[in-house]
Amino acid sequence: MQRPRFELPEALVMEILSMLQVKSLTRFNCVCKYWCSSFQTPHFISKNYHNNLENNNLNLLLSRCDGNTFQPYLSPLSNEKDQNYIVKQNIHLPFFEDDSPSVYGACHGLLCLFDSSKDKAAIWNPSTREFKILPPSSIQRPPYFSPFEETYLTLDDVSFNDAAFGFDSKTDDYKFIRFVTLTFVNSEEEYAHPHFIYQVELYSLRSNSWKEIPYPDYNPNGKTLGNNYVDGICYWKTETGAYLDFRGLILSFDMRNEKFSVLPIPEFVGSFPEYYVDLLVFNGSLGAIVYPLQRIDTSFDLWVTSEGVWTKQFNIKSIPGVVHPLGFGKNGDLFLRDANDEVLVFDASTQELKELEINTYLDHHRFAISLHTYLESLVHINGIQEVEKYVIRQPTRNASNEY
Repeated sequence: MQRPRFELPEALVMEILSMLQVKSLTRFNCVCKYWCSSFQTPHFISKNYHNNLENNNLNLLLSRCDGNTFQPYLSPLSNEKDQNYIVKQNIHLPFFEDDSPSVYGACHGLLCLFDSSKDKAAIWNPSTREFKILPPSSIQRPPYFSPFEETYLTLDDVSFNDAAFGFDSKTDDYKFIRFVTLTFVNSEEEYAHPHFIYQVELYSLRSNSWKEIPYPDYNPNGKTLGNNYVDGICYWKTETGAYLDFRGLILSFDMRNEKFSVLPIPEFVGSFPEYYVDLLVFNGSLGAIVYPLQRIDTSFDLWVTSEGVWTKQFNIKSIPGVVHPLGFGKNGDLFLRDANDEVLVFDASTQELKELEINTYLDHHRFAISLHTYLESLVHINGIQEVEKYVIRQPTRNASNEY
């Protein structure tokens, strides 16, 4: 006797599939055309992403630079504590040649890689392995007339400084913003005095083009730990006042209305002459990790803001030998780099400090090692699949964390 055949409703099937990893969904594309087309719908993409968000399925990337070849690379880490955050593979980026790109984001699983020295940028989905190269800027560099020298000056250099990557929910668009410095000199003078003009450029993925927007009243400075984008707004640290009279400020940019604004950093968070104040994203909110400028054993305070109110989340008391925080991973784990260039992790729940045996002492620019987190996503960026000309993935040689 033939058993009755039971079929699940398609809506339930899609609900189950939306809980799977992107790697599995990519394999299932070939099961049937309906599944393949369903995986590309905005509803399914959003459902899959929010499942990852609710389950806190963070993926960790260490941005590094090889000390022998001087090639930039990324080291994905296992996100399970029982695996001690081992390096799973190394991802090399020949597109950026010998320079280490800055990593911005993540936003909906997307990262923006930017090499400010060569004006090369790309948006990358590490889960779907889609890679999109951004076009060069077509924004005009205006001539500069010096009223003091009564002549037009020659454009001598174009440099790119701080940047951010985020999402405009109003237009359903991903945008990349960067600050530009133009240096002008009098070419007829042997020791010309430089003059600086500042611009802000904004890239739109939807239009695949750049435009100029008005420069704010404050210059962003300092670094952020990992991401500097939260819920449609990008943040940078800035300051006003002279030495010993510094006042900490936060410069923000709203991706939706494309306007800048300034927020204060309360004095109890930490003053710049006496403390490092590094902005970061913690559990989906803007935060700041504060630690003393002059120190032997370092303690850390984590402050988080909600609707303009800053609250201290916790304090990590004296940790001998720690040089620099790298950022937070899953479940509030704080990653750090010590004086021996080893990566450590502080478990906030147990107050334990563990050495991960991720050797960075052979890295070039090891002081610029950074930690980045992202959630898996099916978001499309109208790019191409990874090719070895741009991205090369290499498995680690053994179970250890040595490269």
